[in-house]
Amino acid sequence: MTAHTSFFQNVLDYVDRAAALTNHPKGLLDQIKHCNSVYHFEFPLRHADGSVEVIKAWRVEHSHHKLPTKGGIRYAPDVNEDEVKALAALMTYKCAIVDVPFGGAKGAIQIDPKKYTLDQLERITRRYTHELAKKNFIGPGVDVPAPDYGTGEREMAWIADTYSAMNPGQIDAIACITGKPLSQGGIRGRREATGRGCFYALREACAHADDMKALGLSAGIAGKKVVVQGLGNVGYHAAKFCREEGDAIIIAIAEREGAIMNPNGLNEEEVFQHRKAKGSILNFPGATNIPNSIDALELECDALIPAALENQITEANADRIKARIIVEGANGPMTPGAEEVLRKKGTLIIPDVYANAGGVTVSYFEWLKNLSHVRVGRMGKRYEQASELRLIHMMESLTGRSFNEDQLKLASKGPDELDFVNSGLEDTMVVAYQRLREIWKTDARVHDLRTAAFLDAIEKVARAYAELGIFP
Repeated sequence: MTAHTSFFQNVLDYVDRAAALTNHPKGLLDQIKHCNSVYHFEFPLRHADGSVEVIKAWRVEHSHHKLPTKGGIRYAPDVNEDEVKALAALMTYKCAIVDVPFGGAKGAIQIDPKKYTLDQLERITRRYTHELAKKNFIGPGVDVPAPDYGTGEREMAWIADTYSAMNPGQIDAIACITGKPLSQGGIRGRREATGRGCFYALREACAHADDMKALGLSAGIAGKKVVVQGLGNVGYHAAKFCREEGDAIIIAIAEREGAIMNPNGLNEEEVFQHRKAKGSILNFPGATNIPNSIDALELECDALIPAALENQITEANADRIKARIIVEGANGPMTPGAEEVLRKKGTLIIPDVYANAGGVTVSYFEWLKNLSHVRVGRMGKRYEQASELRLIHMMESLTGRSFNEDQLKLASKGPDELDFVNSGLEDTMVVAYQRLREIWKTDARVHDLRTAAFLDAIEKVARAYAELGIFP
């Protein structure tokens, strides 16, 4: 956060900017903007030496216009209530933009998970779940958490197990949380979903030749020079899909210990393994070290993907950012003041409230899978495979050409769960971008994609309240 404003206030400012373009009454806009429920609680943790530490935790439900509410749980030593409220609010708008039928929520525990044993982390996570369940802040139809910074599949499995134990016989109990391991009701593609969504967002933006021409770039993502900040789950997978599926060139990767650059391109998996072995991405073979990681954001590139922490691009460095496109993989990586500077420079900013919605989209698919109690694609795969084979054999009889075994397998494999998930995510991100771009290009009052995104979200949430009969 900057010295004079808060993360949540930044979100409110974005909402106000878009809300000014609507005719909705103040009461409705106030209802949309502010958090419905804020639950802050503390509980004790006894250490092996007998000392007791008091753990601070939160769960914020921003909007109940649709249920359940949805949002991740982060474990971080400097997390605070303002941050959790901001992230919960962003979840409301994010879900609305990609047409996922959830209200926004967020949770957090103020700890550094690296400083606790596995047993302590499990006790903290299970106690957190107990506290949420006691106040009805978790449940398949109430509030469905997911992983966030500092948490993952392991913590989600503990939460699902604890909730199930507290609700014996509840057939849909496993749907109380998403981001679980596959063996515990998870879904294929969830781990990489946010990074893949960032790739789809960038690819869709680059597909519009007129927009690229205005930036002095050619259409298409192939050959684009990309800088990625953060080699965590989001940054790693965003780099991976940009390189593998988009043929983009990852010229630099930044992490907390510094950054590395190679104009000929970096392989994110090799960098990841180097960091795992050496404890740092620095001194990667063939790359140049950049000691101050924030300096990597100022490199000459076509696209910048900040996928680490909030407030990385501020008024202090915005005028030195040379990227023509910025894809916000992280939540709130740019301050409003910095955005104003970049917008005047003509930078295309693909906002976080849309760009990193891949995670909640695939979480939605996991939630549906848990409620339906059937693996995605299980009932249709073999039928589709047989239909494809019949079509191929018909082509063989008509053309007189025979396909070899490998060609037959490739052409008639039938979609599995991951195919369906990726297809659904791709369609979601493409359709949402097209809608936001249409608002941006057709409404003279809208000057950027972020305003278009918030305007789209506000209209959808307002419509939901009207349909509930709460507001006219």
